[in-house]
Amino acid sequence: MKVVGVITARGGSKAIPGKNLKLLGGKPLITYTIDAAHQSGAFDRTIVSTDDAAIADAARALGCELPFVRPAALARDETPHLAVMQHAVGALRDQGYDADAVMILQPTSPLRRAEDIRAAVDLLASTGADSVVSVSAVPAHYNPMRTLRLDARGFATLFVDGAPVRTRINRRQDMPDAWTMNGAVYLFRTSVLFAPHPSLYGDSTAAYVMPEPYGISLDDFTDWEHAERTLTILRS
Repeated sequence: MKVVGVITARGGSKAIPGKNLKLLGGKPLITYTIDAAHQSGAFDRTIVSTDDAAIADAARALGCELPFVRPAALARDETPHLAVMQHAVGALRDQGYDADAVMILQPTSPLRRAEDIRAAVDLLASTGADSVVSVSAVPAHYNPMRTLRLDARGFATLFVDGAPVRTRINRRQDMPDAWTMNGAVYLFRTSVLFAPHPSLYGDSTAAYVMPEPYGISLDDFTDWEHAERTLTILRS
């Protein structure tokens, strides 16, 4: 199975300006993802999709391919990953290359390991699923069975079914396990991108459970500081 790794790294970032080249633990953020991709040995090709010349230069220096420049129209805050992947796969096809599967690798998951990448690819092959996503456990106090919704008066009911709060599960041991997609791995068969109902998931999605703390995702400076502290611990 030919798998292409696509590192998505646009130039614009409002929450953490210049984040892809910002130093985390003494290295540009994008370095962690590029290194993990190369070390995994899972990819037929590893490419970067970017609109930014400085990111492109840094990625080339780290051994990545840049077979195209991402159009500015696909590098906005609101641009969905589906459109970015359709462009990337379409551009590669125009150049005569067609992969069986694609993995999105976001630099904002810097602790993702080579073994996580390999395990996700193995899971896609062994399950026959259309896609694989990496997930992290939801802490007990954020479990959906304890989540509330508020009405216009500010009164609370259970989010999942609108029942009174008194019916919520109190003991952690009685709650079902819950998982959230952490953004470190999105792997899918190329065919789902151009299906009658295109998506990044298809009709069947297998979950790769990523152990803590490797699923950390950087959305703001608080996350960044948490990642810095975690890296210090992992390196000690």
